Amino acid sequence: MQVTTKMIPLAGALAFAFAGAAFAQEQVVKIGHVGPISGPIAHLGKDNENGARMAIEELNAKGLTIGGKKVKFELLAEDDAADPKQGTSAAQKLVDAKINGVIGHLNSGTTIPASKIYHDAGIPQISPSATNPKYTQQGFKTAFRVVANDGQLGGTLGRYAADKLGAKKVAVIDDRTAYGQGVADEFMKGAKAKGVQVVAQQYTNDKATDFNAILTAIKAKNPDVVFFGGMDAVAGPMLRQMKALGINAKFMGGDGVCTEGLIKLAGDALGEGQVVCAEAGGVEDAQKKGMEDFRAAYKKKFGTEVQIYAPYVYDATLVMVEAMKKANSTDPAKYLPELAKINYKGVTGQIVFDPKGDIKNGALTLYTYKGGKREQIAVVR
Repeated sequence: MQVTTKMIPLAGALAFAFAGAAFAQEQVVKIGHVGPISGPIAHLGKDNENGARMAIEELNAKGLTIGGKKVKFELLAEDDAADPKQGTSAAQKLVDAKINGVIGHLNSGTTIPASKIYHDAGIPQISPSATNPKYTQQGFKTAFRVVANDGQLGGTLGRYAADKLGAKKVAVIDDRTAYGQGVADEFMKGAKAKGVQVVAQQYTNDKATDFNAILTAIKAKNPDVVFFGGMDAVAGPMLRQMKALGINAKFMGGDGVCTEGLIKLAGDALGEGQVVCAEAGGVEDAQKKGMEDFRAAYKKKFGTEVQIYAPYVYDATLVMVEAMKKANSTDPAKYLPELAKINYKGVTGQIVFDPKGDIKNGALTLYTYKGGKREQIAVVR
């Protein structure tokens, strides 16, 4: 009996030791996400964060093993309020938390300054939505994006204005952010190359709500198209004021305008086919089923429609983890080379990066709005 009573605590101790060893074998992998969760475009920031959360939860459900250890992924979500200073603070906070990689930021204006902080720390960064070309032109080997850049997006819209809308005269407004200014500049290049005249160039900011002065000046020029470089939170009230002033020009914008949220923000000022915009990504026929399934799963989980970027965030997160699996390591220095040469089929299409970190052969989707719904016009490359 004495032997048995001694054996019981010994067995318990051994079981505890084995459990402790198993627990020690599990590693926590921290994936950072940064977007504007507060401010005028918080609906887009939350959309992005939801995309990352979906990917993380699916990865954890799979019970992956990397480098001989079971992996538990943890999402560290930060709010940059679309403000460059807050963006760099958020980036430093994530670096200090020893993240294994970061998905973000949403805006070019926050992504570009934050990218230096991640680069200096050797942490891979994939932006799902920053389109300013400068982001990948800084020579940072840690910087990647899964959407087409402004050179492709703005230029395509400029050519479309001439070729498909028959525009002879255009007016251009931008919100002076890195994104807004960048996409507007590229639009003007594309339009001018087709012989279109830029008859007015006006500026606002990303928090403005009153555009009567600049729109009145534009109305006097009688343009065929008004192009806005900025986000939907500003575009919605701008469209309402254009209608009130009797400006009947077509309204064009980049992916920041091209959201589900614009429907509510602009209301009946959307018109029927008056707005033409482009999303910096595109799903062709072979991919449509996968995207539809994603949208349905997203709505079921979060009770709301995808705004715009969530599928790209989802893919970016899975691409980062795929690189870890290929390297058999979650160490940023070890999986970074695998990320640079990844070839991954995602919900949004095939993801392959060029030497700068831009997506190769990035697609664009052109949309308009009819009957209070966003309607696809075409996918172009």
